[in-house]
Amino acid sequence: MKKYLFLIIIFPNFCLSQNIFNPYTLYENSGEIYDIDSLRTLDINFYNSDFNNILDSTYYNDPSYRLPAQIIFNNIILDSVAIRYKGNSSYIKCSSMFKKPYNIDMNDIISAQTLMGYKKIKLSNSWFDPTFLKELLATKIYQRYLPTYETNLMKVNTQGSYTGLYLNQEAINKQFLEKHFSEKDGAFFKCDPIDMSMYSPNLEFLGLDSSLYYNSYELKSENGWSNLINLIDVLNNNPSNIESVLNVDRVLWYFAANHIVMNYDTYNIGSPHNYYLYQTEDNLFQIIPWDLSESFINASGSTPSGILSDPYSLQPNKPLLNILLNNQLYRKIYSAHLRTIINESLDTSWFSQNINSLQALAYPAVISDTEKGYSNQDFFDNINQVSVLNQWISAQPLMPVILARINDLIQNPEINLIPPSISNLNISGNYISAEVINADSVHLMLTLSEYNSGFQEINMYDNGQNGDALSGDGIYTTYYQFPVNGDEAKFYIRAYNDNAIKLLPEKAEYIFFKYSSNTTNNTNIHNINKRNLLKITDILGRSVISKHNIPLIYIYDDGTVEKKIYTE
Repeated sequence: MKKYLFLIIIFPNFCLSQNIFNPYTLYENSGEIYDIDSLRTLDINFYNSDFNNILDSTYYNDPSYRLPAQIIFNNIILDSVAIRYKGNSSYIKCSSMFKKPYNIDMNDIISAQTLMGYKKIKLSNSWFDPTFLKELLATKIYQRYLPTYETNLMKVNTQGSYTGLYLNQEAINKQFLEKHFSEKDGAFFKCDPIDMSMYSPNLEFLGLDSSLYYNSYELKSENGWSNLINLIDVLNNNPSNIESVLNVDRVLWYFAANHIVMNYDTYNIGSPHNYYLYQTEDNLFQIIPWDLSESFINASGSTPSGILSDPYSLQPNKPLLNILLNNQLYRKIYSAHLRTIINESLDTSWFSQNINSLQALAYPAVISDTEKGYSNQDFFDNINQVSVLNQWISAQPLMPVILARINDLIQNPEINLIPPSISNLNISGNYISAEVINADSVHLMLTLSEYNSGFQEINMYDNGQNGDALSGDGIYTTYYQFPVNGDEAKFYIRAYNDNAIKLLPEKAEYIFFKYSSNTTNNTNIHNINKRNLLKITDILGRSVISKHNIPLIYIYDDGTVEKKIYTE
């Protein structure tokens, strides 16, 4: 049986119990290794003083080669940690410098050795980002909508000398899979080619011979080539069955998040790479974002004209994008996801607050970092103006890009189509009802799957029959026999009109309701739209008691989330 983290709401004297998935519970708390509010130091001490020449040489000649070293972090000393250089352009552009990006494996030499629970971490030198903040802020947004790696800032000393300020990145590995999917043994691929100029993990069908895909996809599990080829085959040659092999909704969230944060280096905008695919036990591949360093058009000298401004742009040789957006149902769901992320995450006050606090935290480390790509002044200036690295690369300004993106999206005619509204969700015995306005049809989307997938449509009616009290009153009702053995039904509501779709909760299918029935009494009524306050958290989902004058996240039992100033 799979394990998931849920907020549990207890209603005394009721036999129907409701839970709602809260993805924030999967992420780090204060004091842990990815605490965003702390700036801690990692000391790396290689046993071989010629480490730089060795790792430079093996980066090209033997990329998997690692050198042993001792590391010290948070008063924790670990010996025989295995380290290599990592990255593509972030390594190549600074190969003559001392500040290289690191891949650090605690578990490679000493089995089961971890650093604060993690077997591996990756340190990015943020070579193209004068602010050091763009990827960090992007990951916090992606985490609201799909499984995403964690990040924070970290100072690094190497051989006793200050190397510079780094972005600490959680590795996408089996430990990450266990954390987000409660499993780790499925087919697992890193979708990055060995040579971007010759190969592409764009999911085009090349044939049934697995060797045709070796240069575009890296197998990270013991086996899985036939699984990946089957996914690609169905996508290209039998797309009507795509939901049998792919978590389509998660891909739509991924596409929407890429466009909202202007993440150029992703499948649906720029070159199709920087993502992982993992096949969970329900046989569906899940997409996982990676390397969000190009977020907010970080280094945009070659950005194709128009692609970033139009979230509905179709592109050659990208079957996953073109097939999904040419499907009218998927396109409407994608539009609903775009509206949700715009409303929740393009919040200039949230950006301003985080920029100010993180810059204050990072400032001493940045000033002392003599090998960063840009100047000390660029650290501040690039928040509001362009910073030029060289004749090929310029870092776009963070806040003007965000403001321009907001202005562009709110004028998009397809995003501006008016969806239905959903309120007053009720369960009365085995009848589920909701008040829906401006809809042509309404569906209960429900599954009993332990994998929280495979949601099926059940029609809801406003016809005065089958439990619906009054025809034409805007209350849509359906009958569902909840399992009498206590198994949980997972569901959300989806309402349609000719133009648009509305979901409740809005983050479905990543967030959904769960209900189970008690066989002794299943007739009690619970009105979900009373919107009981479940908890108040900060922007990372951490519970708080009082943080006056700081925007906090209010989480309600109907799946809605609000940003407010805490005043109690």
